[in-house]
Amino acid sequence: MNLPLHSGAFHLRHEFPANGTLVLAKLKEPDAVRRRRALRRVDRELSKGNHKAALTLVKQLQGKPGGLRGFGSAKQVHRRISSLDELKLSGIDISYLQSLVDSILNSIERSIEFQLSEQVSVLELKNMMHSGSYESLCEDHLMCMQHEAGHFLVGYLLGVLPKGYKVSNMEALRQEKFARGRVEFLGFEFLRDDQFCLECKGFLGAGAKVMIDTTKILQNFSKGKLFDGANRGKISSTTLNKFLCVILGGLAAEQLVFGYSEGLHSDVEKLNRVLKWLGFTKSEADSQVKWAAVNTLLILVRHQEARSRVAEAMALGKSVGSCIDIIENTLIGKEI
Repeated sequence: MNLPLHSGAFHLRHEFPANGTLVLAKLKEPDAVRRRRALRRVDRELSKGNHKAALTLVKQLQGKPGGLRGFGSAKQVHRRISSLDELKLSGIDISYLQSLVDSILNSIERSIEFQLSEQVSVLELKNMMHSGSYESLCEDHLMCMQHEAGHFLVGYLLGVLPKGYKVSNMEALRQEKFARGRVEFLGFEFLRDDQFCLECKGFLGAGAKVMIDTTKILQNFSKGKLFDGANRGKISSTTLNKFLCVILGGLAAEQLVFGYSEGLHSDVEKLNRVLKWLGFTKSEADSQVKWAAVNTLLILVRHQEARSRVAEAMALGKSVGSCIDIIENTLIGKEI
């Protein structure tokens, strides 16, 4: 039997092993306790819609003892490197990931081609999905969790604070037969630009999120208004790089866990439209996306345990602060 013993600032317990020797051990790690307490404050601010206050709290905890070691601390690939071959030349050989990078880029290309083809009705899209068997619903649910966890983890490690998320539970999947989910972040306010006309719409496929209303933006594309580069100054290169990695976090997580992606991603549509809105040429856009795919995949490979545990937490409806605490716990004693 273990009996708690409180002595000053330490919380100790008696442990009686089989040999009868008395052992004193700390019940709690003070740093972990302080972090959880601080993250509960972050959750309260987020629940009230006080997003700036929540972000201020997180930045105050950044890199401090008992604070947040992982926020904005991800190791990244140099921006000039856009392939694993180039990474190998810099002394890092991860050529075994080449097939995953190729799969990510192929998924992006297929998704863009799909968007450029004739519009498919919602009924046709539903018919393209799984039959609705229990096994396929479980797979959709698992893929949705991993997808959203990929977004959440990549964003957090790059210093972009998630402010909320939503994922489908199994009961909703049984009724609708397709998965919905989203993670919302602070720091991507440029997506509210009138050119994007963002509104919440259902989208089919694991990892579905906010979808861009295409009418106005397609009209502007046809008139050539969005290809002159006039919008580039509205987004810093740092913000754009983070956005590209976060937006690819879900697709990369699917490829990493399942070896394939559903392909019908509003994520890719949003990525493509942002690059066009900024006036990037196809060559420039391809370079940006290749770098982001490599960088995102490496972050997820380094932190597979964190992604898996965040996915489990999301499935249970844990708070943003709880998900962050889970990430921080996986980083203890590890290189970020």
